[in-house]
Amino acid sequence: MPKVAQLPEAGAAEDVSASVLEALDCLRIAVTLFDSEECLIYSNTHFNYLFRSLPPHESLIGASYADLIRLEIAGGEIAEPECLDADTFIARRRQQLIEGSYRPFDIPLANGRTIELKARRTRDGGWIVLWTDVTEARNLFARLEDAIELSADAFAFWDRNDRLVLCNTAFAEMHGAPVPAAIVNVPFEELVHDAVRHDKFAIDGHAENWIERRLEAHRAPAGALTVTTTEGPSYLVRERATRDGGSATVFTDVTERRRIEAALTEQTRALQRTRKALLKTKTEARRRSSYLADLTRQLDAAEAEADTAKTTLLRTMSHELKTPLNAIIGFSDLLGAMPGRFSAEQVSEYAGLIHTAGGNLLRLINQILDLTKISAGRFPLHKAVMPISSALYSTVDALGARAADKQISLSVEDCGADLFVEADENALTTMIANLAENAIAFTQEGGEVTISARRDDDFICVVVTDNGPGVAPEDLSRILAPFEQAGRGTADHSHGAGLGLPLVKSLAELHGGALAVANGEHGGLIATLELPSA
Repeated sequence: MPKVAQLPEAGAAEDVSASVLEALDCLRIAVTLFDSEECLIYSNTHFNYLFRSLPPHESLIGASYADLIRLEIAGGEIAEPECLDADTFIARRRQQLIEGSYRPFDIPLANGRTIELKARRTRDGGWIVLWTDVTEARNLFARLEDAIELSADAFAFWDRNDRLVLCNTAFAEMHGAPVPAAIVNVPFEELVHDAVRHDKFAIDGHAENWIERRLEAHRAPAGALTVTTTEGPSYLVRERATRDGGSATVFTDVTERRRIEAALTEQTRALQRTRKALLKTKTEARRRSSYLADLTRQLDAAEAEADTAKTTLLRTMSHELKTPLNAIIGFSDLLGAMPGRFSAEQVSEYAGLIHTAGGNLLRLINQILDLTKISAGRFPLHKAVMPISSALYSTVDALGARAADKQISLSVEDCGADLFVEADENALTTMIANLAENAIAFTQEGGEVTISARRDDDFICVVVTDNGPGVAPEDLSRILAPFEQAGRGTADHSHGAGLGLPLVKSLAELHGGALAVANGEHGGLIATLELPSA
């Protein structure tokens, strides 16, 4: 026969009850019991520790829950503005009992502490209410909210049921919510579906496949994938499981890295096209068979060319820097020494000469800096798809006055509206302007300069033609090197330092294109700029 537990005797039961009450008084939370009429029937000693302005807890037995709340307000325990409308505050507190809600209720106290109330219904129709000081926990949570709000990344935390616990504003706005509180407690899968339904992310392919990849990364212990919003920015999404059974999500902006990867891909394609073109040439086999001999000759030639380049650079820079500087210093000294001896027309003329000399000097320095950046591989390109016609007409508008001063006709011919290139806008403007300026500089008065564009397979060709004297055949390749000029050697600097065409050539190659120059059948020079078609 199994043993049956014996009920304790009356004295033993009283001892047990006394022990339980003593144990309740040792708790660091306040425990209160209310009957079905909301009247207090028990309170432990910690209740007076939380609310020190209230009478001893034994004297409160029989008081209603509403009376206790009024005593809290009267004793200055409750922080403003909660206690400004006492009736409303009492109604909110009692609502927790009436509804039997299991959701905690926070009370901000005047001394800066926060008390959390948890209410449960008892078997006899009354209530048990637990009062816990959660000040430190709430402060830690607030600090966490402030920390992630200050982060440049988008943060979100999920509980073990995959519901949103906390996020910053960046995450909320990315998913279509005005504030984080609007999506708290929303399941992860529901949030992803809502974001797709409201077109918050750019989706390549079927939406169901995109959602499935997003869910797989989220459910993995350490998942990651890249997403792009419909507004343009790209983000690396990292998912990590947390020690409490939930997970954390971090969105990091990787837009710039994606742009660099796309630029590298474009450069790789351009190099591949160039390599295929080289492989097609008939001289490739002969060049490989004599590679070592050619390399030796090239090294010797490069050494000699380097010495020549040094001499040329020093001679050219000496002249190109001294000429505008002498003009600036001379005219400014003249105006400064005898300011009263010149008429307004003379001052205006001298100021114009100083401005022209300064502009020439600035242009020379900019060209040298651009060539240096390209040579070092540090010239930034910001490519975009644009019509070639706008660049051509902008060049004509910018250089129209200069051409008119020499009585030269400058115009755009044969440029279709369907011709688009993928290029850096500033670099494109610089290339076309340099070609047009070169043509104007070497065309005699009364001459003609035309600019046109056409499609050639995967390239757009911009052609600048003039009816000037042209270039000697042996000089055609030489004029594409820095500080070289057509038919005048390196000592003639009347038309600049010889950096315009080399800069165009370098910028074109940086875009995966090329620059070619040739003499026209009836004289003049034809410069052809090739750029990849968009």
